[in-house]
Amino acid sequence: MDDSSGLLVPSDPLTGAQAVARGVARMFLRHDIMVLPEVSLRNRRRADLMGIDAKGQIVIVEIKVARSDLLGDSKWTEYLDYCDRFYWALPAGFDATPVEGPDFLPDRTGLIIADAYDAEMVRPAATKALAPARRKTETMRLARRAMQRSAVADGWISPVRGQHEPGGY
Repeated sequence: MDDSSGLLVPSDPLTGAQAVARGVARMFLRHDIMVLPEVSLRNRRRADLMGIDAKGQIVIVEIKVARSDLLGDSKWTEYLDYCDRFYWALPAGFDATPVEGPDFLPDRTGLIIADAYDAEMVRPAATKALAPARRKTETMRLARRAMQRSAVADGWISPVRGQHEPGGY
């Protein structure tokens, strides 16, 4: 199997949120959900993972690897207006009981337990369909962000916004 991208076997062992993100991305790939990490939203929040499934539904995953971060995050509900499904992703061995409480909307949010190699969906997220106009806007933003990251990775454009390589436009 070709691993020229370095996605299958990391050169350095992943830990923390990176490990959880990789496990979730692998699980989602099996379910035909493609994700990008660290996606800025129009409300100035940043989704840890944001993706699109085969039906065009938008998924956001919030990763928590520290109990204090989980319990102290009072702004996570601001992600709900930008996705059809929202998941919490926690590392294996993490105490998940807080996300079962009413403050974490367990009837709306899903729960994923992950490590660097795989993940398990412990609780599926309920689907709350976005308005068509919002879906189109967010899908376009996500697609453009993916293309921009690809162009940077391929060396076509500078990773610094507003800067272009010599001879570029």
